[in-house]
Amino acid sequence: MTKPKNNDDAELIKEWPLPPAATLGSSVRAKGILLEVRARLPSTVRKSLDIEAGVLILAMSETSRIEFRAASAVVANTLEGIEILPVIPREIEDILTMSTTERHRWLNDGRLPSAGTRTVKLRGRAKKITFHVFDPRVVEDILDRDLVTVWREEDAEAAAENRRRAALKAKLTRSLRSGKTPSTKGNTDDASRPNLSGWDEFGRDGLLR
Repeated sequence: MTKPKNNDDAELIKEWPLPPAATLGSSVRAKGILLEVRARLPSTVRKSLDIEAGVLILAMSETSRIEFRAASAVVANTLEGIEILPVIPREIEDILTMSTTERHRWLNDGRLPSAGTRTVKLRGRAKKITFHVFDPRVVEDILDRDLVTVWREEDAEAAAENRRRAALKAKLTRSLRSGKTPSTKGNTDDASRPNLSGWDEFGRDGLLR
């Protein structure tokens, strides 16, 4: 039986392996589950519960049999249906190997659906913080379909298109300021140039400046 750290003298030990469907292969998610379960325990026994290699371990002394049985029941009850525990930001970033910037971007544009918000008060801070949480089954689907790779490719294409448009806009602006009609490099055939009705008025209005 695996013994938890700093509990070599413990005589009462019980273990609960966390299912892959709950951790989604993330040690950060596993630690989050540990903290969730600890929060349900009395403060005097919370540190008696630890995690090692994806296994929750409760270790207490022989003289604490009553507390051990009570804590064991709380852990077992909390772990029922733990697979549906919402995924918090630091967990989804680890599971999907995404950056905080990417999480915010994909959340804001709708590609990463939110399952709601959660408000907590962090230790040592006066103000509460509110953040989005995510459905673990949705996160699992994103992981299985490798959608993060798809989204990054879409972002790269969008960035390239934005740069192309910005370059064209800058070229047109320079042409307006110099009083010249923009032309395509390497092509001096007038017939190939776009016939832009009202171009002079458009330039005088300064809409590209």
